[in-house]
Amino acid sequence: MNLNFPCRSVRFTLLAAVVVFALVFLSSAAFAQTTVQTGSIVGTVTDPSGAVVSGAKVTVTNVDTNQSINLATNASGAFNSGALAPGNYKVQVSLKGFSTVSQSVVVQVGNTATVNPKLQVGQESTVVEVQGATVGVNTEQAEVQGVLTSEQIENLPVNGRNFLDLAQLEPGVQIQDGQNFDPTKAGYSSISFGGRYGRTARIDVDGVDVSDETVGTTTQDIPASAINEFQLSQSSLDLSNDLTSSGAINVTTKSGTNQIHGEAFGLFRDRSVGGAAPPLPPGQKIPPFQRSQFGGNLGGAIIKDKLFYFLDGERTKQDSQVTVQFPSPFDIYDGALTVPFRDNELMARLDYNLGHNVRLFYRFNYFSNSLPGTFGDGFSEYVNKDYTRTHVAGVDFNTGAFTHTIRFSFLKFQNQITDITKGSSLPLANTGVTLNAIGNGLYTGPNPNAPQSTPQQNIQAKYDGSRSIHNHILRYGFAYNHIQGGGFASFFGFAPRVSWHQSTANQNFAATGPFPGGDTNPLNYPVERVRYGNGLGFSTLEPALGFPAGGLGPDNRIGAYLGDSWKVKPNFTVSLGLRYDRDTGRTDSDLPPDPNINQYF
Repeated sequence: MNLNFPCRSVRFTLLAAVVVFALVFLSSAAFAQTTVQTGSIVGTVTDPSGAVVSGAKVTVTNVDTNQSINLATNASGAFNSGALAPGNYKVQVSLKGFSTVSQSVVVQVGNTATVNPKLQVGQESTVVEVQGATVGVNTEQAEVQGVLTSEQIENLPVNGRNFLDLAQLEPGVQIQDGQNFDPTKAGYSSISFGGRYGRTARIDVDGVDVSDETVGTTTQDIPASAINEFQLSQSSLDLSNDLTSSGAINVTTKSGTNQIHGEAFGLFRDRSVGGAAPPLPPGQKIPPFQRSQFGGNLGGAIIKDKLFYFLDGERTKQDSQVTVQFPSPFDIYDGALTVPFRDNELMARLDYNLGHNVRLFYRFNYFSNSLPGTFGDGFSEYVNKDYTRTHVAGVDFNTGAFTHTIRFSFLKFQNQITDITKGSSLPLANTGVTLNAIGNGLYTGPNPNAPQSTPQQNIQAKYDGSRSIHNHILRYGFAYNHIQGGGFASFFGFAPRVSWHQSTANQNFAATGPFPGGDTNPLNYPVERVRYGNGLGFSTLEPALGFPAGGLGPDNRIGAYLGDSWKVKPNFTVSLGLRYDRDTGRTDSDLPPDPNINQYF
C-alpha cells in the first residue's frame, strides 16, 4: 500500500529571501550558471597593474568538439560561460594592445571552474600559453558533493557494472539492494546518504528526473561506459536540484567528438575460478554462479565541428542458484531455485553545434531486465520484469549577459511481476493454495505478490537561466514534471494463502492425517488462517496508462527558484536563494476527508 501526502517545500540558503536580489555594484568575479547537468567557467580579466579589464574578448572552446562560445568581459572585468557540458576546455582572452592569453581548464558536472587571466602588454597576435592547474578544491560553491570522471569510472572495478554502485566510492554513501525493500526493484540498487533510507534519493540523468515515484530509487539503469561524469550532492544542494529529502545523484552521458573513438568489452565470471570456497554447513554445496557481460560503444563526428554521435550498449547474462532449506520435518523438501538475470541497456545520443553560442542534443535510452525472486518466501517464486524508454532533448545558449539551459524529456516505465511457481515442478506448487508454516519457514505455492503491474510516465520541462550584473549573478529557473502513475497489485491473486503455526500439537495432529507422509506433508496440518485477495488489485477508480482503474495522480510537480551570488571580495562570496516546490497530486482528492483522523493530530 502506498500512502501519498501533499508536499510543499521551501528552501532558504544562508539569508532571508528579501536580500536575495540586492544588487551592490562592486568589482570582482561572479558565480556562474552551473546546474545539475552542466558545469561552467567564471573569471575576471586584469591588466599588469591588477586593474580589471572590460570589453575583452573571451572565447571558450571545447577541446574535443571544437565548439566555441564567444563572450566579453563586463564593466567589472568578469565573464560567465553559462552552462557547459563537462569536459576539457580552452579559455582564450584577447584585447587590442595586449598579448592574447590562452589557458586550459577542466569543467566538471555541477561545478564552477575559475580562470582569472592576466593580460600583458604586447601584440594581440602573440599567444601566451598559461599552464592550467588540475581540478582542485571548489571555493565557489558551498555544496557537499563529489564528482567521478569517466576516467575513474573506466578504471575502477565495480562489480556488476550497475551505474548507481559508483556512489559507494564517496564517503558517507552506502548501496542498498533495491529488492530488499520492494519486489519490483529486482536488479536495481539504491543509495543511502548518511544512513538515510535509499528510497528517497533524487536521480537525474542529463538534468532530467528518472526516479521511481512509486517505490523509490531509479526507473532505469544506464550503461556504465556511457557515463561522462557522476556527481553526488549530500547537503546544501544547488538551487536547480529537484525535490529530495536525502541527497541527489546527477549523471551526464558522453557525446561524440571530432575523433572517432570506441571500445568493445567482454567480462566473464564463474564460480569455478572464484578462489577458495567459504565454510559451509555439512552436506551443503556451493551454488553455481556464472556471469557474462559484454557490450561496446562508438562515437565520432557526422559533420566535423558540427554534428556528433555516440552509441552504447551493454548486456548482462547471469545464471545462479539459491538454496532453500527448511527445519524438520519439512527438510525433505530442501532444494534450490535457479536465478537467471538478464539486463539490456542501450543508448544513442546526437549533439549539434548550431552556432551563435547555441548547442543542441538528443538522447534515447532503452532499458529492460528480468530477475526471479521470492521476497523471502521459500519456494514461492515470481519473476520481475522492467521496461523503460526515455527521450531527452536539450539546448544551451547565451544571449548577451543572459545564459539559458532548457531540457525536455519523455519517460515511460513499465514494471510487471508474474508468478512462476504455479504449474512448475517445485514442491507442492500445484495444490491450489499457497502453504505457509508459521514458525517453521515452509513456504510454497503461487507467490502472493503476483500479479502486479506498475507503470509510470513522466513528461518534463526545465529551464535554468542566469544574468550577469556587475559582480552579481542572478540565477532563476523553473521545472514542470507531469507524472502519471497507475497499475494494480492483485495480492494473493493466483491462490489463497493457508497458514498454521508449527507447534508440537499441530505436528502430532498431522502425524495421523489422511494424506501420505504424516507430519512431513503440509496438507495434514489444521488450517488456522486463510488469506485471499479480492481479485481486483486497483487502489483507485481512476483509469490510467491503459488500465481501467488504479490511476495515481496525475502529479504535477512544479518547482521554481531565484537566487543571487555576490562576490563581495575575491575571497568572500555570499550566495542567497529561495526555491519552492509543489506536488499537486499527492492526495486522494476524489475522496472526502475522514474526520476520525483528526484525533491523531
